[in-house]
Amino acid sequence: MAFVDAHRGRFGVEPICAVLTEHGVGIAPSTYYAAKKRVPSARSVRDGELRQQIAQVHAANYDVYGAAKVWDHLNRVAGVRVARCTVERLMAQMGLRGVRRGTTVRTTAGGSDAERPADLVNRCFAVPAPDRLWLADLTYVRTRSGFVYVSFVIDAYSRRVIGWQASRSMRTDLALDALEMAIAARRRDGRCIEGVTHHSDRGSQYLSIRYSERLDDLGATPSVGTKGDSYDCEHDGGRCLAGV
Repeated sequence: MAFVDAHRGRFGVEPICAVLTEHGVGIAPSTYYAAKKRVPSARSVRDGELRQQIAQVHAANYDVYGAAKVWDHLNRVAGVRVARCTVERLMAQMGLRGVRRGTTVRTTAGGSDAERPADLVNRCFAVPAPDRLWLADLTYVRTRSGFVYVSFVIDAYSRRVIGWQASRSMRTDLALDALEMAIAARRRDGRCIEGVTHHSDRGSQYLSIRYSERLDDLGATPSVGTKGDSYDCEHDGGRCLAGV
C-alpha cells in the first residue's frame, strides 16, 4: 500500500500493480482501491491516539522512561487505561526506549564555549559573607512513580538551599523558578543581593535568554563552570563546599 501510494502519481495504480504481480507480489487494482476505502479499524485508531500520548510522556520526561514507566504514567497520572504489552509494542514500533539501569540521566544540555560567561569561581567556593556567591544546579531523584527533577540555588557561605523547584518533567522554566524563589526569599528577609555572583555549569537552562536577562535585572554577575560542575573544592578555612 505504501509503495503504491508513493508512486501512483507518477506511474498510475494499474501499471504498478501489473509490475508487482510480475515480480511475485500479486495485488489487484481493485484490492488496492478497496483497502483505501476501508474504514480504519478500532485498534488502528486507538494505536494512533496512544502513539501521540506515549511520545508526549516520553519527551516530557527527558527521554528516560522505558515502557514500564510510560505505562505507569499513562494509567496513574494521565488516567489513560492501556495494557503494558500495548505500550511495549507501540514504543518498539516508534523506536522509543528508556535509560537502562546503571546509566546516567542527562540533565544538562551544554551550550557552546562562545556563548557562555567565564568561570569566575574556578572551583573554589569560599566567600566571606552570605549572598556573595550563589550556586545553581539541576539533578534528578528516582521515585516509585518515576523521575523527579529538582532545580536548586545554594548560598555558598551558609550552604543553605535558598531556592528550589521540583517537577516530573524537565520543563524549560524549572531552573528559572528556583532562581525566582531564591530572589523572593532573600528580599523577604531584607537582604541586599545586587552584585551576587551566580555560578552554574554550562547547561542550556542557565544560558537561556530569559535566565540571563533575569540575572541582568538582578544585577548579578554570571559565572559558568564546566559541564556537570559538582561544586567541590579543597578545604579552605571550613567554608569551602565539599560535594554539595
